[in-house]
Amino acid sequence: MIDYSKILAIVPAFNEEASIEGTLSQIREILPGLAVLVIDDGSRDQTARRAAARGARVLSFPFNIGIGGAVSCALAYAQEQGYEGVVRIDGDGQHDLKYAQALLMPVLRGGVDLAIGSRFIGPFQSFRSSFCRRIGILFFARLLSLLTGQPITDPTSGFQAFGKKAIALFADHYPSDYPEPEAIVIARRAGLRMMEVPVEMRQRTAGASSIRYVKTLYYMINVTFAVLLNYLKPKHK
Repeated sequence: MIDYSKILAIVPAFNEEASIEGTLSQIREILPGLAVLVIDDGSRDQTARRAAARGARVLSFPFNIGIGGAVSCALAYAQEQGYEGVVRIDGDGQHDLKYAQALLMPVLRGGVDLAIGSRFIGPFQSFRSSFCRRIGILFFARLLSLLTGQPITDPTSGFQAFGKKAIALFADHYPSDYPEPEAIVIARRAGLRMMEVPVEMRQRTAGASSIRYVKTLYYMINVTFAVLLNYLKPKHK
């Protein structure tokens, strides 16, 4: 059994008023007793108000700082409060929370420091995205597998669980520009143990994605340079 008093759910959200209440209701239903921190990343709608009404602690920024900055602040909070594990759940309703325990268990048992939910390993593999996005994901999966020496299938997944070492590392070093692919390189070079866990994800329940970097060649080039620069930087101690 998971002791949820030692776990924090972090929910980055930007203009997610149409989906945030549903996401928080699922957390309460599937992960009862879990502390929840919603990071309202400069939303211009009622995201923060609706999250607070559902009983979540809300950290609101006056302007949008991006997903990387929002997650970094949430992990810094988790470290300060002494949480032993963190599960990241996006506010758009895509993450199927029935897999949250499967993400958390290897982290809490000490087997790995970072668990990443993958849409592209069996037995599920039912998620479908645009052709351009699939090409981008495949490209970065192969690039990161090469750089880290570990098979990576879903380098853009935000459905993640962090152990104490990962919380400490990313509270200070979580990348801001293209966080998920860069974080994999940072984690590996810092000696963190990683694994992918098979999960299912849904299409967004509302709103539009704020992460568009795999949709154009321009952004694919930017992400590639960012990943390579992180690979070439001195290792974090």
